[in-house]
Amino acid sequence: FFFSSRRRHTRCLSDWSSDVVLFRSKATVSVLYWFSNTFSQKKKKMSTLRGGDRKIDWAELSGKLPATKTAADKQKRRQIFNGMDMNGNGYLSLAEVDKGVRDVLKSDDLFDCKPAMLRAFNAVKDTAPAHTPHSDDYVTRSEFRLLMVSLRQMFELWHMFELIDTGDDRRVDEGEFTKAVPMIQKWGVKIDDPAATFKEIDKNGGGQVLFAEFVEWAMKKGLDLEDDDD
Repeated sequence: FFFSSRRRHTRCLSDWSSDVVLFRSKATVSVLYWFSNTFSQKKKKMSTLRGGDRKIDWAELSGKLPATKTAADKQKRRQIFNGMDMNGNGYLSLAEVDKGVRDVLKSDDLFDCKPAMLRAFNAVKDTAPAHTPHSDDYVTRSEFRLLMVSLRQMFELWHMFELIDTGDDRRVDEGEFTKAVPMIQKWGVKIDDPAATFKEIDKNGGGQVLFAEFVEWAMKKGLDLEDDDD
């Protein structure tokens, strides 16, 4: 009787285990299907929206990047810097700035524009006198106001670049540039010879203008987006 009861108990445990495994398998398949389906829909939705089609609240963005020398903006910058400085060492790495843009500034538009963020970071990280052998690789407190200015400027230039880049491949060919001439003229630069101007911007002669090349040219020319807040 003992062995018979034990066999029944073992069989019941075995059946129960099989049911649990089956349940978990079905649950896993269900979750994976949901995730796959959700991701596919999200990807499909994202693919229909070009970067240049994004609607930007420039006043809101400027408010998140306090750059004046007023006491109020200084206090805001202090709070933002402390929020980004995860190590508490007084230096911000590119990774900390990247995470801080998302979690502290809560700016999805800026967070999605890695080229603009990288250019802004590299532009200011060694502007102040170095205090340690490695401080030129990071953004310090004394450089942080410049980072706010640079983030705003590079994001505006990136948005211009996206508007010109109708192929949405992060490169601008001569055809795209020529079509964008009327738009560029609204930004403050008159272009009489699009082909010659394109060659001027395309420093390496590769037939494609990259963001770095566009930034160099646009800053020299003083391009200013017509619909931003300043």
